[in-house]
Amino acid sequence: MERIYNFNPGPAALPLAVLEEVQSELLNFKGSGISILESSHRAKEYEAVNSEAEALIKELLAVPENYRVLFLQGGANTQFAAVPLNLIAPEKHADYILTGTWAQKAYDEAKKFAAVNAIASTKEENFSRIPAMDEIKVTENPVYVHLCSNNTIFGTQWQTYPDFGNIPIVADMSSDIMSRSIDVSKFSLIYAGAQKNLGPAGVTAVIIRNDLLENIPANIPTMLRYDIHAKNNSLYNTPPCFAVYMVNLVCKWIKNNGSLAAVEKINDEKAALIYNTIDNSGGFYKGHAVKDSRSKMNITFRLPDEDLEKAFVAEATKQGMIGLKGHRSVGGIRASIYNATPLEACKTLSEFMKVFQDKNC
Repeated sequence: MERIYNFNPGPAALPLAVLEEVQSELLNFKGSGISILESSHRAKEYEAVNSEAEALIKELLAVPENYRVLFLQGGANTQFAAVPLNLIAPEKHADYILTGTWAQKAYDEAKKFAAVNAIASTKEENFSRIPAMDEIKVTENPVYVHLCSNNTIFGTQWQTYPDFGNIPIVADMSSDIMSRSIDVSKFSLIYAGAQKNLGPAGVTAVIIRNDLLENIPANIPTMLRYDIHAKNNSLYNTPPCFAVYMVNLVCKWIKNNGSLAAVEKINDEKAALIYNTIDNSGGFYKGHAVKDSRSKMNITFRLPDEDLEKAFVAEATKQGMIGLKGHRSVGGIRASIYNATPLEACKTLSEFMKVFQDKNC
C-alpha cells in the first residue's frame, strides 16, 4: 500500500521506521511470547520500556538531575486542572499568558480551582502573534507564569522564551516538544500530550522539578497528584503501556537521526519551504501569524475565498496530502509539519501550492 503525506494536527504523523519496528515485534515483544499490548505493566519487559523512555527524554532534552519525567493519562486537558491543583495553595495565585485556544482553556480551567490572572493576551488580534515582553504584566509573587509554547490552531510559537527572574514558568509544550533544543531549567514544569511529536495519543509527558513534589495538597484526587506518580515511577495504576512503548521508540528514532540539533535543522528547512511559498505568492496565500511569531510546527494561511480553500483541500487530498483543512473554529488551511513529517512532504506541498495558484489566478 502506498503511504500518503499526513499533515494532520494530531494525532499526527509517526516516523515510518518506528511503525515498521512496531509491526515487526507486535506479536512477540522482546522474546516474551506475547505482544506489548498484552504485557503486564509490572512485567520486567515493560518496566524496562518505562524507565528507558524517561531516560531518553531526559537525555534528548538535557533535563537537569533535579527533575522527573512522568507518563500520565488524560491529555493536556487534564493537566489544565492538575497544574493549579498541585501547585497553587489556597492563599496563592498564578499568572497566565493567553496566546490561543489552548492557553485560554488552561486559564479557564485553572479559574475553577484557584486564583489566576490573565496577564497578557492577543485575543483582540485573533491570536496572530505572541505578546512582547513589555506587554506582559506579571503580578506580585505568582506561584508560576503559565504559557503555551506553540499554538496549533492559530500557528504561532514562542521564538524565545520569556525570563521572569525567580518566578517559575509552567509550559504546555504539547505541539512542539522535541522539535528544537530548549533550556529545561527555565521551567518548573512542562507538560505535553504525545500525539504531535512524541508518539500516539493516550499518554502525556510531564517534566517536573523535584521540589514541586514536596508540598502537594493531600485533598486533591489521587490520580492528579504528581508526587504519587513520581513515587511510583508512573506505575501507580495501569499506564498506557503501548503509548509509552511508542514514545520510547520515537525518542530512539530522534536520537538515531542526530538528536534535537539535527531535528531542529530539518524542521527549519521544512517550515521555510512553505513560508517562502506563501510570501512569494503575491498575496494569493496569506499567512495568519505575524512573521516574528510564526510556528514551525503548524503553518496557517488563507486563500482569496472559502471556495478556493475547499478546492485546495480537495485537490490536495486527491494528490495524496491529507489533514490540510484549518481548525473548524478559524477555517483556512493548516499544514502541521511535526518531526515525523518528511522534508519530501513539504517539498510536495510547496510545489502543489505553486501549481494551484497558477491554475486559479
